[in-house]
Amino acid sequence: MRAPLSALPDRGGPAQPMLSVTGLRRWFKLSGGWPLSPKRVIRAVDGLTFSVAKGSTLGIVGESGCGKSTAARLIAGIEAADAGEIILDGEAFWTRGARIGREPRRAVQMVFQDSHSSLNPRMSAAESIAFGPEAHGVSASAARAYALDMLDAVGLPPDRFADRPPMALSGGQRQRVNIARALALRPRVLLLDEPVSALDKSVEAQVLNLLVRLRDSLNLTYVFISHDLSVVRYVADEVAVMYLGQVVEMAPAATIFAHPAHPYTRALFASRPSIDPRRRIAAPPIQGDPPDPVDPPSGCRFRTRCDYAEAICAARAPALAALADPAHRAACWMNVAGSGHSAAP
Repeated sequence: MRAPLSALPDRGGPAQPMLSVTGLRRWFKLSGGWPLSPKRVIRAVDGLTFSVAKGSTLGIVGESGCGKSTAARLIAGIEAADAGEIILDGEAFWTRGARIGREPRRAVQMVFQDSHSSLNPRMSAAESIAFGPEAHGVSASAARAYALDMLDAVGLPPDRFADRPPMALSGGQRQRVNIARALALRPRVLLLDEPVSALDKSVEAQVLNLLVRLRDSLNLTYVFISHDLSVVRYVADEVAVMYLGQVVEMAPAATIFAHPAHPYTRALFASRPSIDPRRRIAAPPIQGDPPDPVDPPSGCRFRTRCDYAEAICAARAPALAALADPAHRAACWMNVAGSGHSAAP
């Protein structure tokens, strides 16, 4: 399969992070209210910071409304952030006021949650895949030929599926078209926003195996967003847990699933359903609803739902700090020696 677009260069070698996000912020202003009343904002993403190694997968988990999808749209350049910086392979990808160039933009692509609405209903599968390369200067014939190759690469025989519109495809087939469309621009980073949440389990497994195979064969880097912890455990090398616009814990997948350090992470993992009747949950692992993102609690944002909250939790916000394992970081005063919390070491 010969790609009509050239591969983007690897600038910093394998030791350099593929993606580095620092202090990313997006607040949405609310309309209405009295003319002189204070302006109110929804703090959807508030100081997001993480990095992803080349060829690896970062899984982002958290409750609905924690800012996962907004973060993905900011990283993809679909929406502009209010503050922060995104570094792609050692070079600035996005900073406040800067415009993303044509070549860097195709280096980061996104697969959306709703496989149906993210495809143009008037375009066939091949036309949807060929659209991106054509927009980057590839001839229509070459883009069409490449689209057929991409369909075959994601398990859709071109002679059967190339000319089908989205309504003639199943959910799993549409998502494969979305994946092929994203890969047609030869990106280096793929943002996957709940890519299998609308699929039944048998199709979900096929798409997940496809994604793992493509990542390894094309040397891609993934940011995988999901509410399904089992899916994240399968695909992710590292996991970031978000709560109310901030990362509260981050660690290698094996570490965080074996030894979650933040009370929210432990509650989130405890809420996983079990088919073993002896392991039924007698009481909800987490109480109440998430706080209003317009007016988040002072200090630790989880303290209003935390069984271990003390005065220090309301007084100051804990930073994302390393634990005994430097790769395992959590934002909780119980893990900070001398913090003043009764459970601190």
